[in-house]
Amino acid sequence: MLKKRLIPLMLLDEGRLIKTVKFGGSRDVGDPVQSAKVYSDQSADELVVLNVSRINRSVAPIIKILSELSRNCFMPITVGGGIANIDDVRILIRSGADKVVVNSVAYQNLDFLTLIATEFGSQALMVGIDCTKNSDGWSCFSNCGSNKEEVELDDHLLRVQSAGAGELLIQSIDRDGVMGGLDLELLKYVTNRVSIPVIGAGGVGNYHHLLAGYIINGIDAIGVASLFHFTDSNPLRAKAMLQNHKLSFKVI
Repeated sequence: MLKKRLIPLMLLDEGRLIKTVKFGGSRDVGDPVQSAKVYSDQSADELVVLNVSRINRSVAPIIKILSELSRNCFMPITVGGGIANIDDVRILIRSGADKVVVNSVAYQNLDFLTLIATEFGSQALMVGIDCTKNSDGWSCFSNCGSNKEEVELDDHLLRVQSAGAGELLIQSIDRDGVMGGLDLELLKYVTNRVSIPVIGAGGVGNYHHLLAGYIINGIDAIGVASLFHFTDSNPLRAKAMLQNHKLSFKVI
């Protein structure tokens, strides 16, 4: 069995770590650098940091703390939110990011994805896709969940994979912050249509939710926020429980 990854998700707004519910109603949950250090010490496999500020839609807030994150964390760091051009990607990689995650721009400019993959390799390119359930399947949203895109999820998956995406971060807006479990139907739909690694996120509230996600064929990793913010859980405890169910995790 391929080794799995457990990935804390950190949402950044004006220099603070926040947590949303269904991409709205944010709560301040602390200092991002201190939280990242704790995750690193507790055997997280990777860290994803997203600038979700509705005011400053640029990479500047991430650049501001990225060098500090990379000095304090001994795990790969993926960053995104506000990436608009290849110069943004270059400065993020130079500042300590191992990967970038793009979302909104992927709907507008597939050639940009190819450019990133060509210059830095597909392994450095994650594409984020935020979805809500509808009567026919799922709708895709950009700009922190505020803009509904007209493209079908199936088409978008195939396009970004063909353009050079190395992996996908699939987030359920409906489940975000609710802690009621992942959208397993959505994750199965996605993994049945792509051949690149998939990270599921949105809704994890306990270790059994994690287990239900990991046993889906094609789920490479799960992103977690609320479980670590609002309970006494941490990556080390979560992985210990999951290893009892014969799951193997990446050694970092």
